Amino acid sequence: MTERSVALVTGSARGIGRAIALRLANDGFNLALNDIASQKENLEILCGEIEGLGRKAVIYIADVSKEDEVKAMVDETVEVLGRLDVMVANAGMCLRFSGLMDNHVFAVNTRGVFLCYKYAAMQMVKQGWDGRIIGANSVAGMRAQSRVCPYSASKFAVRGLTQSAAVELGPHQITVNAYAPAPANLVLTPEFPLKVRQSENTVALKKTGQPGDLASLVSYLASPES
Repeated sequence: MTERSVALVTGSARGIGRAIALRLANDGFNLALNDIASQKENLEILCGEIEGLGRKAVIYIADVSKEDEVKAMVDETVEVLGRLDVMVANAGMCLRFSGLMDNHVFAVNTRGVFLCYKYAAMQMVKQGWDGRIIGANSVAGMRAQSRVCPYSASKFAVRGLTQSAAVELGPHQITVNAYAPAPANLVLTPEFPLKVRQSENTVALKKTGQPGDLASLVSYLASPES
């Protein structure tokens, strides 16, 4: 991959996605930035910061659970920036509500990741050179957790999806990985800060993960060395 390589980061307006986008820009990537309409102002601020680093950046408002919007986002990224080398399917949500909201958790966390993998893979295979696909999993997708059943199930699905995609796309020199953090220093729900403090007690260093920690990992996974 070269300095002109292109990365698309979903859910990049804040938190982990924002940190990933900035890190990849510092690594030399041009960026396609995605989030939902309510985050447009934050995306515009991030876009300006990345352009200030001397990189190109474009914004795509899209719902990753909608196939036509994901396809259009990938197609337009290639049209404007010329290629797609790295897909970071970071967008996700964590809710405890039942019924329709549970369906929405699966739509974003699982279907959204699947669609990003699908259209990124199609483009990367078409390009004919190596690519990197990276998804957002969670520690809740690695071991059972209480009171977050829909979220945990959606992330277990991401784990299986990622491993299967890695096997399918390996012959095309496309790697597929997912990062699986414990609760990081973010505010996803009103009770999330308490969840983070409780999580600290299970870590040997008694330390909460930071968005930059995940960004460093993604930087490696997006590199030729991975």
